[in-house]
Amino acid sequence: MPAHTPRLRLKSKAPHGGYVDGAWWPRSDDLTHELPDLLAVLSVRLGRIDRVSYRLNSWANAPRKLTTGGRAVRLDGYRLQPRNTIEVRGLDDDRDRLILLVIPPRTDPGDAHATMMTAAQSGNAGTVDGLLMISPRDRATRTQASNAQERWESEGGTTTSPRSQRALA
Repeated sequence: MPAHTPRLRLKSKAPHGGYVDGAWWPRSDDLTHELPDLLAVLSVRLGRIDRVSYRLNSWANAPRKLTTGGRAVRLDGYRLQPRNTIEVRGLDDDRDRLILLVIPPRTDPGDAHATMMTAAQSGNAGTVDGLLMISPRDRATRTQASNAQERWESEGGTTTSPRSQRALA
């Protein structure tokens, strides 16, 4: 039983089109805090959940495994996971799988609700960017900025200056 009901909308189980199977609006960017409640609800549809794939740098640091509901769930972070999505897989990878649109936590409530309802409509074939109303130009700008940040960090750069780290200590 989830401690907090996740803000989640899913398409029906019937065959459907579109990239996503529904939408999830987490309350924070802490994946390990957000997932237990989400997985408790999704296990009704998927059965035992085996793994969750997410995009690195979209969430606070997460461990490789999360124990929830008395079971270990693998958390796989990828740099190439499509932005604003997570993939939740049951034990049967081919059948038991959902791709969810992730609505950023600080999204306006009215916009988030409308996006969730649209993403969950049967027959909705919207793309992730289309559902989030991100133009191709905005996506290109965001991708360039994200790639630059990832390069900076992989080459030894940090996002927090030593001076600000000392101030936090």
